[in-house]
Amino acid sequence: PTGVDMARMKTEFLYHYRKRHGLRLFDRLVAYLPRYAPWASRFAWIFNLRDRLPGLAKLSEAVAGFSALRKLPAWSLVPFRGRTAAPSGDGPEVVLWADTFNTWFEPENPRAALAVLETAGYRVHLATPPDGGRPLCCGRTFLAAGLVDEARAEARRTLAALMPLVEKGVPVVGLEPSCLLTLRDEYKVLVPGAAADKLADAALLFEEFVAREAAAGRFKPKLKALPEKRALLHGHCHQKAFAVMGSVQETLALVPELKVETVESSCCGMAGAFGYEAENVEVSKRMGELSLLPAVRKADDQTLIIADGTSCRHQIADGAARHAVHVACVLERALDKAGG
Repeated sequence: PTGVDMARMKTEFLYHYRKRHGLRLFDRLVAYLPRYAPWASRFAWIFNLRDRLPGLAKLSEAVAGFSALRKLPAWSLVPFRGRTAAPSGDGPEVVLWADTFNTWFEPENPRAALAVLETAGYRVHLATPPDGGRPLCCGRTFLAAGLVDEARAEARRTLAALMPLVEKGVPVVGLEPSCLLTLRDEYKVLVPGAAADKLADAALLFEEFVAREAAAGRFKPKLKALPEKRALLHGHCHQKAFAVMGSVQETLALVPELKVETVESSCCGMAGAFGYEAENVEVSKRMGELSLLPAVRKADDQTLIIADGTSCRHQIADGAARHAVHVACVLERALDKAGG
């Protein structure tokens, strides 16, 4: 069928299914991650033992359904806290949205984005809740489990926090495609109205914002060539669905001498939490082996592996033993600090 939003249909089905059958422990742990992450992060070293001590991975599969054949994302010992001071300077304003995954597992990505934007002269606001409570969440993990009411509650918190700046015309920039594009798509259904429409118009992925600002002559930090002259780029499914890959390539083209090759692939196979589930792990691995993982293995050690999706990076690490990086980290490395 054409013109059918299968993702929305799945969410609607799961909403009614969960009402009748409840949640499995696997689904509950994934869905409620944004709510317990601030607490769990305090015990990061304990939770990270799952993939270090023999037997714990198999125990997690038996109890919660997380495949023992997969390493789970490692909790960061130094999550992204941002800063408490107000942004300084008189440059154009922008809001940096640090999602759950990048905040608690890969804080180097929002730190890199913050460094790049501030070096380029922007006044960067961090997306924080007005009540000073737990960090904001787009609601994506709840939608994936069919928990529409919980996702709507997160959407309302996010709108309340961001609208004062959005009303002023300040763009909202995010790093994780599945999270940021939730603001642009699902919010119009979860909380329909003028506020959701304005936020959708203001929401941009980091590479979309950089490409737009560079084309307008406003993004002009001095960038230097990297030791690596070649990069292999994998696109997240949301980036492809929303036609963002052109912006990724335009952003990487700002790095001198870097030649970027895009992997012609479908979904990496991880698909959020899908690839971590014991009953799905073999299908997930076969999807990765269709084109992405073989291409990564063929790349030499002097080739950058770039992927903006957190699940994509984990599939690459798990299936090809290579460390993939976010576009923001590539630009941060290319900043010519000696040249100002």
